[in-house]
Amino acid sequence: MRTIETMTRREWCGAALGAVTGLALGPTARAASADDLDDLDGMGLAAMVRRRKVSPRELLDRAIALVEHLQPSINAIAVKDYDFARSELQRLDPSAPFAGVPFLLKDLWVALAGTVSTNGSKFYDGVRADYDGELVRRFRAAGLVILGKAASPELGLSPSTESALHGAVRNPWNTARTAGGSSGGSAAAVAAGIVPLAHASDGGGSIRIPAACCGLFGLKPSRGRVPFPVRRFEGWAGLSTHFAVTRSVRDAAALLDAVAGPDVGAPFLAAPGPGEFLAATRTRARKLRIARLPQPLSGTAVDPACARAVEEAAALCTRLGHQVRDAAPPLDFKTYNAAFGTVLAVQALASLRDREAQLGRACTPDDVEPVTWMIAQSARQIDGVMYARAREVFDQTARRMGEFLRDYDLILSPTLAKPPIELGRLALSSTDFQQFAQEASTFSPYTALANITGQPAMSVPLAMSGEGLPIGVMLQGRFGEESTLLSLAASLEREQPWAGRRPSNLLPPQARRMVRSRS
Repeated sequence: MRTIETMTRREWCGAALGAVTGLALGPTARAASADDLDDLDGMGLAAMVRRRKVSPRELLDRAIALVEHLQPSINAIAVKDYDFARSELQRLDPSAPFAGVPFLLKDLWVALAGTVSTNGSKFYDGVRADYDGELVRRFRAAGLVILGKAASPELGLSPSTESALHGAVRNPWNTARTAGGSSGGSAAAVAAGIVPLAHASDGGGSIRIPAACCGLFGLKPSRGRVPFPVRRFEGWAGLSTHFAVTRSVRDAAALLDAVAGPDVGAPFLAAPGPGEFLAATRTRARKLRIARLPQPLSGTAVDPACARAVEEAAALCTRLGHQVRDAAPPLDFKTYNAAFGTVLAVQALASLRDREAQLGRACTPDDVEPVTWMIAQSARQIDGVMYARAREVFDQTARRMGEFLRDYDLILSPTLAKPPIELGRLALSSTDFQQFAQEASTFSPYTALANITGQPAMSVPLAMSGEGLPIGVMLQGRFGEESTLLSLAASLEREQPWAGRRPSNLLPPQARRMVRSRS
């Protein structure tokens, strides 16, 4: 008799699905068992659906079973939309690239008609959308089956996903550590194997930070490449970009092919257009000139594990025939970081005022978390000229970065200056804003620059710390050149595969009892 201590995760998935759905999907039950499904990315699952090896209903039931059994351990899901997901199975286009693949939206500025979103905030809790945002519409057209919304910190304001409304999202690799933010719920769910890919957004690193923390591939596209999941053309004055976290590079490329392109009426577009991204992963990257940036422009100290990951990545790139040199763009960190803070504060206050208008009352400190309140209140000291100057800093920073990238194709750095840190250190419930800001800046000093410039950037899960925690390395490319990033990422994935690295020991007590009783 197999006990939970000797069962593999794939065997447990089969047993858990059988218990919840009544399906005989044990590890040797049939070709499309948990043995097969657990190691597949989104494209792999869609291929199984097309070959009729597994049905969309079975994939959905399996994902729901995993949510129910892993949620107590990782707390990744903010809103469950199971009934909506089941209704979606009736309208699937079998020719869609991800037909039947379970998927999660991020619970932050997202509109899925008839469903609730909270933005991670008590002040926004219960808001129900009456339309599909353009990106949501494209996700559905790609065949993705949306079963819920993954947790975000309040208004996406922290690089750790912890909220008073939903609690802390825990990293599947070590549940005492952060899963990153603000797309931490999405990253934790993908790392835990609930779904193979999930919606994420990035206003200061919020795709790349959780990807690094959870051992995933995280691509932030160029500004204007992907439409928004609500009725707007940009977020955080152009800082924010929406896309996904994925287990594989090819899933990111295929999804970008499916959703890239301008929204109706959008005033800007990152050219060239879609249709090229998956193809880029199948061609060898040309010889690239890579600028290695081991130390952040802020001067923040870098953990030896993160520094070592960059050294090893540089050596790997060199072996692949690329040229790597130490070089830093001539940018003033204090100036662009202050501009970032100015825009962030104004946008936070604007978000609270939008909700005030909906509710017909003023926001109070009891409605939001302390750090959120302090950020919004700081915006009251910012006038229109200060805001305009901050936007000018964004433009000038992008120009200088573009000039630097005339001599280099990519910039290589750590994604984060530290491995995933302990939960609580970046909670918005802190009453010490200066301490919170210090923790945030020393944890993630690299990522916001690509949001300011609008250029594409990716976190690649190439390393692990001595404590068994994922370490990401970041590569930033020229504006509009996601294909270059994806081509190199696919090469790195082939040379140093990460798909086999999966967290273990995630089963909550009730699942342990269930599996023992069925063994």
